[in-house]
Amino acid sequence: MPCEKCENGKYKWGKTGDCQYDSIAECEEANKDYYEKTTSIVELVISDDSQELAIDAISLVTSPAIEQDFVYFGKEKNNLTFAKVDEEKRMLVSPALIPNKQIFRHDPNTDSDYYVYFSKETVRKASELYLKHNNHHKATYQHQDRVSGVLTVESWIKEGDQDKSKLYGYDLPNGTWFVKMKIENDELWNKIKEGELKGLSIEGYFTDKMEQMSEKAPTTEEILSALNEIISENQTK
Repeated sequence: MPCEKCENGKYKWGKTGDCQYDSIAECEEANKDYYEKTTSIVELVISDDSQELAIDAISLVTSPAIEQDFVYFGKEKNNLTFAKVDEEKRMLVSPALIPNKQIFRHDPNTDSDYYVYFSKETVRKASELYLKHNNHHKATYQHQDRVSGVLTVESWIKEGDQDKSKLYGYDLPNGTWFVKMKIENDELWNKIKEGELKGLSIEGYFTDKMEQMSEKAPTTEEILSALNEIISENQTK
């Protein structure tokens, strides 16, 4: 739960802290005892035996884990003017997964904090499996109730500076998975317009890459591939 910048320019600890610190350093120092508990960064991958469930559904949530809100298009005048073509279609556009984005997690069983992330390869694979197994019509509300009237009508991976995600105001890394969703559910659409629902969060089954590799001895090819992946990702940062 790292420090976050507030609208007034100050910083707060996590999602619910007070906006009282003048800098990130001051915020982290004040919460050092808790902050130092976060030591682990875990890469999540798709297990070969659970590919059908890799992305089981997409949830409309108040606080998206990837910390990116979606943009939506309705007929109200205060919406984005460049989306006039979509004004009557009740659409929203959002990143579903951002490669190498560290996502905070807390394990209540061990009272430990850690981060997880997905590589570009895993993000692409997840996006493909999501469509392959016809999960584009599956959605939930706040990771709880399955809801109807939500359909993914577009899915794409950002691959360059001319990507259409720029039209929607996003400036995210190459390899980001974007979706466009049509919202025919009146209750959900009203929650989106009112600002209660702000983004998307994936639901699926992933495994810790290190645990997966420890279950079997990696081949020489797998070791070289992993090293090349690390080197390549470091060069592009």
